[in-house]
Amino acid sequence: MSASTSGSRGVRGSRRRDRDFQVFSMSFLDAICCAFGALILIMVLAQVGRPKVIQAIDTDLSGLIEKREAELVALRGEAEVLGRELLGRREQVSELKAKLARLQGDLSKIKGQFSASKQDAAVAAALEGRLSAAQQTLTSEMERLLGQNFKRAKDAPIGGVPVDSEYVIFLIDTSGSMQSYSWGLAKQKLREVLEMYPQLKGIQVMSDQGYYMFSEYRGKWIPDTPARRKAILDSFNGWNAFSASSPAEGIITAIRTFWTPEHKISIYVFGDEFTGASIQQVVDTVDRINRNDKTGERAVRIHYIGFPLDPQYPQFTNIRLAQLMRIICQRNGGSFVGLVR
Repeated sequence: MSASTSGSRGVRGSRRRDRDFQVFSMSFLDAICCAFGALILIMVLAQVGRPKVIQAIDTDLSGLIEKREAELVALRGEAEVLGRELLGRREQVSELKAKLARLQGDLSKIKGQFSASKQDAAVAAALEGRLSAAQQTLTSEMERLLGQNFKRAKDAPIGGVPVDSEYVIFLIDTSGSMQSYSWGLAKQKLREVLEMYPQLKGIQVMSDQGYYMFSEYRGKWIPDTPARRKAILDSFNGWNAFSASSPAEGIITAIRTFWTPEHKISIYVFGDEFTGASIQQVVDTVDRINRNDKTGERAVRIHYIGFPLDPQYPQFTNIRLAQLMRIICQRNGGSFVGLVR
């Protein structure tokens, strides 16, 4: 019985061990299978969603590339525009440098001529003698205009001016510097010049650019009457024509418009600046159009009354005008009068 019992216990023990081993083995396999199944499921799910993500990324990158390409085209266009502007600025700089070089050349020439004039006493004496002779000589026209008994006062306000013309043109610089600093003095000198000519056949008043004070007399002579003289002086106060501070245009316009062989004309230039490009060019042009008459003298006399600039202004343009008009007056039988304060 003991043996039997012992044997039966041994058999039961062996079966229990077998059953325990089998249960453990199935659970382990189940776990392994579930793990592999889950991994496979994850891989399948990942593969299903991946094309949409890739497609979205591709779409975003395509849009970004197109945007960047458009920005690149715009930048290239701006670069071309800036390149053209830079080229234009360089051309402007070159032109300004060339103009500066010309102005420096004119300045050097002016300094040299002024220096030569100061050092050459003989030339100055000859010019002074010529002006004195012109002042003292009475032509037949002067005798007719002023009378044989006329004598010029020693203290005449504008000396050395030959009064031998029947027609007088005033070319007046109407720029801001003249109107701000010398306008009252210019009106006074205009009145004094008119008083030098008791009776004229014609008067004309123009700006230095050739604009008429009275538009109704464009290209025509203003009759010389006391009323007209008063109207000229009254209109002078509010006259504000455009001016580029250069008498060259007015001189050329006046000669071409009013000169005829039958008229003895004098031009009076009032001004304080010359801002033109070239003194020599103006001199050559006046020489070409104001030719000598039968007596060998210039057809039109050109006089100059120069006004000082305000000391706060650079004096370079005032010096250039004086140099220009000194040559013009000398070549065209006129008188040069420079005013100082």
